Amino acid sequence: KNPSVPLTVADNPVGEWNTFRIIMTGERVSVWLNGELTVDNVIMENYWDRSIPIFPTGPVELQAHGTDLAFRDIWIREIKSPEYILTEKEKEEGFTSLFNGRNLDGWIGNKVSYTAEDGMIVIKPGNDSGGNLYTEKEYADFVFRFEFQLTPGANNGLGIRTPTEGDAAYVGMELQILDNTASVYAGLEPYQYHGSVYGVIPARRGFLRPVGEWNYQEVTVKGTKVKVVLNGTIIVDGDIAEAAMNGTIDGKEHPGLQNRKGHIGFLGHGSVVKFRNIRIKEL
Repeated sequence: KNPSVPLTVADNPVGEWNTFRIIMTGERVSVWLNGELTVDNVIMENYWDRSIPIFPTGPVELQAHGTDLAFRDIWIREIKSPEYILTEKEKEEGFTSLFNGRNLDGWIGNKVSYTAEDGMIVIKPGNDSGGNLYTEKEYADFVFRFEFQLTPGANNGLGIRTPTEGDAAYVGMELQILDNTASVYAGLEPYQYHGSVYGVIPARRGFLRPVGEWNYQEVTVKGTKVKVVLNGTIIVDGDIAEAAMNGTIDGKEHPGLQNRKGHIGFLGHGSVVKFRNIRIKEL
């Protein structure tokens, strides 16, 4: 109700303290100012890009605009909520959830190292932790959204249009999922860092959140074009056909670039990585 203006003006006189109570659940926010309900369960838009929903997680910030302002008695209580629930905007746009938060129904591959825990898909080190987990269904053109949490030195990958056999980086496409800050990766080629179309298109660096925090990523694949948005910043926006026209930058054969559809998968490399809020819209 009343998304652009408050339901009532409840400010105390200038110089007096005001009390805010804010409840944020999913994409909806309610605000009480000095005990008066001023914002009632309104969808919070993404201020920086209204074409996508607000990020599922992020920092709480205190903001001023060049004038004196003071804050005190700041408290927060996190509300546990399912991470696999679609927003109303996503439902309207045609997104569906790929993970029910309880089990790996709809997924095939390594269901030993990959497990469903507390609304997340978690891969843990083990004898077969290098295995892969794929969507049961194949996809052609799509928008794929997910969150991931890295551990120090973590290495994984997102398989795109890939079969379930062979190295997805070559028989399909692999978008790197990597702790770029780990010293062990200091000497990698540009096309091996997080978000890169492995061996084909390098990604911009510097937009991962600190290790242990959740990252939000959106991958759009349409025809030969691939776009990767990490935490609101475009880090890849390229054409795989153009990038491979005169040979790929890693000098290897990538027959999977010709695939027009295939599975989406998480590609394990022996590291603990967590995934949640996994959804897709077919184009």
